[in-house]
Amino acid sequence: MHKNTETLGQVIKKARKHHNLTIEALAEKIGVSERYLYRIENEGKKPSFDVLYSLVRALSISSDSIFYPEKPTKESEIEDLVRMLYNCNERDLEIVKAVVKIINCN
Repeated sequence: MHKNTETLGQVIKKARKHHNLTIEALAEKIGVSERYLYRIENEGKKPSFDVLYSLVRALSISSDSIFYPEKPTKESEIEDLVRMLYNCNERDLEIVKAVVKIINCN
């Protein structure tokens, strides 16, 4: 029996909404037109590799959800956090490390 899986557009839209981004904000962030992003999310347009790469990075999307949509997801909060950390700059990482040190002391 085949399980209904999310389309690429649905995965992207869900991640965009999870990050509280509008189509306009995400399009600007990754350097594409709003119409192009709308077509990816809603009309099944397949993005170029460069655009897909930018979307995965900007939205911290698990590559498994794109390339293996049939695979059951057991994504933990830790895995999600690690993906978010990859998008941090050096200053942000220092802040995160300081907060973790404070939390571990108690």
